Amino acid sequence: MKQQILNELISIVGKDNVLSEWEDRICYSYDATMKRAIPSVVVFPITAEEIAKIMQLANRELIPVFPRGAGTGLSGGAIAAENGISLVMTRMNKILEINNEDLLCVVQPGVVTADLQAAVDKVGLFYPPDPNSLATCTIGGNVAENAGGPRAFKYGVTTDFVLGLEVVTPIGEIMCTGGRTVKNVTGYDITSLLTGSEGTLGIITEITLSLLPKPAEKRTALVGFDKMSEAAHTVSDMVASGVIPATLEIMDKVTIRCVENSLKMGLPLDVEAVLLIEVDGRKSQVEEEIILVEEVCRRNHCVMIKIATNEAERNGLWAARRAVSGAVIQLNPTKISEDATVPRSKIPAMVERVKEISQKYDIHLPLYGHAGDGNLHPTIVTDSTNPEEMARVEKAIEEIFHAALEMNGTLSGEHGIGILKRPFLVWEVGEVGLRYLQAIKKAVDPNNILNPGKVI
Repeated sequence: MKQQILNELISIVGKDNVLSEWEDRICYSYDATMKRAIPSVVVFPITAEEIAKIMQLANRELIPVFPRGAGTGLSGGAIAAENGISLVMTRMNKILEINNEDLLCVVQPGVVTADLQAAVDKVGLFYPPDPNSLATCTIGGNVAENAGGPRAFKYGVTTDFVLGLEVVTPIGEIMCTGGRTVKNVTGYDITSLLTGSEGTLGIITEITLSLLPKPAEKRTALVGFDKMSEAAHTVSDMVASGVIPATLEIMDKVTIRCVENSLKMGLPLDVEAVLLIEVDGRKSQVEEEIILVEEVCRRNHCVMIKIATNEAERNGLWAARRAVSGAVIQLNPTKISEDATVPRSKIPAMVERVKEISQKYDIHLPLYGHAGDGNLHPTIVTDSTNPEEMARVEKAIEEIFHAALEMNGTLSGEHGIGILKRPFLVWEVGEVGLRYLQAIKKAVDPNNILNPGKVI
């Protein structure tokens, strides 16, 4: 980066908020994927006005800008794919308002998701989206990727809670979209367009989120099955029976063993699969629903049911689920987590296809994820230093994507397209759809400055 540009960036955000040394820049060269690229400079703004000035400078000098939150993404969206500015939003980390009367909050993008959930919980409110990385990921990143999580089955994903945004456009103008009302049909729905746009159409600087009253009661069950197919059928049967749990998670035998090896918490090792099921709501409603959950599971031949009797047991069950991502790498050092998603009715068929693909290419493919919404997270655990195995992995990934699309599913339920799925996007949206996306990008970012090389 030219010294003149560095000086201008320093004049905007201050010397302490511009990193140009190689060792510092390495720390912002990766996310949770295998992709790596070292940015030319790392900048930490604290206001929308600073970001607007940075974007104006970037357009003048034709320097690409790559927005970044906590770097927990799983599609390469925060990677500086070309030499440019890594724009790190973590200094903008204030909860500006929590409003009990209007059931909303206003936050900056650098607020950690778990911190927001804890803050609203203290005043009796509830923010449902809960990606697995919630202890470190940021709300801005959640909005940019339209994050989901286990509770998406009942409550939906991030976009279902975004009421309004303050955004810096790719050419350096500040814009507000949406607002504070539950209903808003004024003009095009730009708020929804920006939610899930993966940092390619604007830089989110303030977010207004809707909240819910905190559920009065929760009950959590761990249910074991001798056959993965029985666990998969339980999911669709649960919905058909009229029960919508807050969460309905699945783990296969390989995943269970990995977690037990890590945590030593007494998970059942003699079953083929487990479901982690949680219901919430009013006390009477929860008591009725947990009985129905048990009935549906027994009807589908479950072999064990453990219902948490207190908060400590409930937290223990969730600790097992949260530990999955890190636990499976004991099989191999490289984890590739996919999020191809299918309709709930296709879960049993998708489970079988994933098993076939695993056997066909002789790779570790533990299966776990959000069974309630069809987001099964087939995860390939491999060794990136083995070229022959990685060639098989690439073919397996393509077959997983083909299988999901053949079942009327999608390439990505919550991780986004980023770099990793970009070659496959046309399979889902078609040539016409791809041109439509490109036209939107070109209209708002004529110089292709903001997060170039992502999505399209």
